[in-house]
Amino acid sequence: MKSRLALIDMGTNTFHLLIVELPEEPHTEPLVLLRDKVGVRLGQGGISKGEITPEAFARALHTLDAFQEEIELHQVKEVRATATSAVRVARNGQELVQAIFEKTGIRVEVIPGEREAELITKGVRQAVPLGQERNLIVDIGGGSVEFIIADEATIFWKQSFEIGAQRLLDQFFPDPSGVMPAEAVAAEQAHLSIVLAPLVAAVDQYQPVAVVGASGSFDSLADMQLGQLRTEAELPPCTELAMSSFQNSYRQLLNGTHEQRKAIPGILPMRADMLVVASVLFDFVLGISGITRIRTSAFALKEGLLAEMMSVK
Repeated sequence: MKSRLALIDMGTNTFHLLIVELPEEPHTEPLVLLRDKVGVRLGQGGISKGEITPEAFARALHTLDAFQEEIELHQVKEVRATATSAVRVARNGQELVQAIFEKTGIRVEVIPGEREAELITKGVRQAVPLGQERNLIVDIGGGSVEFIIADEATIFWKQSFEIGAQRLLDQFFPDPSGVMPAEAVAAEQAHLSIVLAPLVAAVDQYQPVAVVGASGSFDSLADMQLGQLRTEAELPPCTELAMSSFQNSYRQLLNGTHEQRKAIPGILPMRADMLVVASVLFDFVLGISGITRIRTSAFALKEGLLAEMMSVK
């Protein structure tokens, strides 16, 4: 039987599983056998305190157990699992890594933010033709946000910031019942203008001409543009996101209550509130860069890891 590989990306909000069959011929695309994602909310209730709550810990273990069943079902021999911000900063992060290994036999590699940015770039390049132009790649996770300025061949600048959507939600929008008030939006923007000073400087220096939003929140914005919630497998690798569509979605998100947002076609209920703070962040990025061309990439970290492994094999 052909060699099969499973890639697991343990994000702060969502855990992803990708199972592929590797080609025997060089320069041939791997065959995707399964794409799955589970809203684990690993950072919920604890990320701002530097811990994984017992409930989130249990959800993570349960999800990895289910992933392991799929891995066995598909007779996968090699598994690569990575964990990012929530596990990276939690006091009990290593405890979770150990519990996962004891329960499933899966070894989880906790990666630093710079490595995360590198893998995201490799993943985006599989989905979006960056060409010779400098693009600003943005990945808004639940725990951290990665910004990369790159073209198809070169990374000019990259940095990871621990200002993900769950952290922003905890800090600026703690009331889950309703509208995000104007003063909370202003407070988030003021915070971003301080924390993201290195990004402002990099944009000024490298002058990117387009933005690529990687997975997560950007998949949701692409779904909102279409008015339809799609599964991981249904998403095209790359989508043009009209500026007018983002602005319309941003207005809807800001002005709605929690229940109204959950009812918007294309929104995953789990993301209903996080999308608000993520959109404030993205609007800030568009404001400092003056960029109007937006593309979304359904590929990110796990596809980057796959691309890297394929180039080594």
